[in-house]
Amino acid sequence: MKVSLIKQIEEKMQAHLSMEQMGQLHQVLESCLISTEQQKDNEKDLLQLFLAAKRVEGCSGKTVKYYESTIRNAIGKIKKEITSIETDDLRIYLDQYQEENNISKVTIDNIRRILSSFYAWLEDEDYIVKSPVRRIHKVKTCKTVKETYTDEALEIMRDECDGIRDLAIIDLLASTGMRVGELVKLNKSDIDFQNRECIVLGKGNKQRKVYFDARTKLHLQKYLSSRSDNNEALFVSLQKPHNRLLISGVEIRLRELGTRLNLHKVHPHKFRRTLATTAIDKGMPIEQVQQLLGHQSIDTTLQYAMVNQNNVKESHRKYIG
Repeated sequence: MKVSLIKQIEEKMQAHLSMEQMGQLHQVLESCLISTEQQKDNEKDLLQLFLAAKRVEGCSGKTVKYYESTIRNAIGKIKKEITSIETDDLRIYLDQYQEENNISKVTIDNIRRILSSFYAWLEDEDYIVKSPVRRIHKVKTCKTVKETYTDEALEIMRDECDGIRDLAIIDLLASTGMRVGELVKLNKSDIDFQNRECIVLGKGNKQRKVYFDARTKLHLQKYLSSRSDNNEALFVSLQKPHNRLLISGVEIRLRELGTRLNLHKVHPHKFRRTLATTAIDKGMPIEQVQQLLGHQSIDTTLQYAMVNQNNVKESHRKYIG
């Protein structure tokens, strides 16, 4: 492509330049185009090196793809070399991106956080002197009280769900607080029925132990004894060939159940938030809840747990009123 472009330019300029000038033009074009190609290669290398570093740190393939697409979108829109991008460029990009796409402040802050991670890495690796994201502060977001399941809603779902498999899924999510991604990765051999526990593979390929109650144990055993397939997965699809159940399969099943029972926002993650809230509400130390949920930061655990307002009212009467 480079040779073809030089040839086109030279043909158009041939009538206007002498032989000596044509020679100089040829040298300049080769020098500039080679420099531009090297620049693009270097920028591509920087991004790929950063993504490799993230993979080494234990980030999942899904996370790495999100990092890559977010950074590529920003660089493509700003249209500057990676190492030449300044704070104002990024501020303008974030402002325009939010306005054009009408997205939430949470999403904008996620983009800011990813760009910050990338440029902090460039700074640490001495590719740049100072990250341009340093002066872009965390985006202030409105904190909303996220819903949890009531005891009544959980019992209604248990009573009305279709089949023993779905009942076992609801029980396991509700009693362990595991992520739906962790649930679908489980194999039958991972379950320790005697001690009512299992080891799940969480974010960053970190393993942790979670625990389930007696009801979950009975329903899991009943579900497994009803199966005739040889799949090692703990949960499989209802239709042949009974492949491992996917995250989307769990989400669709729960959403359909919620719609049928007229329950608001039934989804797997809500079980996790409900367990965190209930545990803290009943006095479990926050550090233990953090370990149970597999959170790296205790701040994340606090965001998951919504304190029961009735208990706040009772405490106010007890200690203040």
